[in-house]
Amino acid sequence: MIRQEIRFFGNVQGVGFRYTAKYAARSLGLTGWVYNDYDESVLMEVQGDPEKIEILISNIEKRPFIIIEKMDRKEITVVSDEWEFYIKDSF
Repeated sequence: MIRQEIRFFGNVQGVGFRYTAKYAARSLGLTGWVYNDYDESVLMEVQGDPEKIEILISNIEKRPFIIIEKMDRKEITVVSDEWEFYIKDSF
C-alpha cells in the first residue's frame, strides 16, 4: 500500500473531476481525498494498491471534458486510520 499526493493541471475544474475521482476511487477500494485548489488545479491524496491508483487515473482521463495536461506526483506517508475517499471542501 502506498499514498500519493497528485496535483492535476489542465481543464480539471468545473468538469466533474472531483465526483469522477470520488466514485472511481471508492469502486477501487482506495482512500483519500480530492480538492479544487485556488490556482485552478486539482489536488488529490490517494492511498491503496499502486496498480489501482493507476486505474483510477486512467478512469479519470477517459471522462469527457477532463483534460489533464500535467501531473505532479510524489509519495507521501500512509494514513493508517483512513476509511474512505471523499471530496474535501477546504483545508
